[in-house]
Amino acid sequence: MSLRMKKAIVLAALVSVLLLSNVWLVAGWLDKLGVIAVADRLRTEYLTGTAIAVIVTMLFLLGGDGAIRACGRLVRRCPVCDHPMLRPGKYCGECGSRM
Repeated sequence: MSLRMKKAIVLAALVSVLLLSNVWLVAGWLDKLGVIAVADRLRTEYLTGTAIAVIVTMLFLLGGDGAIRACGRLVRRCPVCDHPMLRPGKYCGECGSRM
């Protein structure tokens, strides 16, 4: 880890501690700016139960490309049987489906 990365982590930790220690001050400041009112209006208008259910379902259904990292190299998985494809090929050795 480089020195720049270490400094960024320390700075982020310091900022988060300062924000958490002054949470009421920050909340009051955001309320004065009107950010909380806008967020509340957006929440009541657009984040209905149906919208949240659709968003969660979409996030659940949107899978990755079926690739994982094992031993430092990319390993594909079969979309049908979830068997790891350890060698290159067009067909799964476990279930025979086309990749």
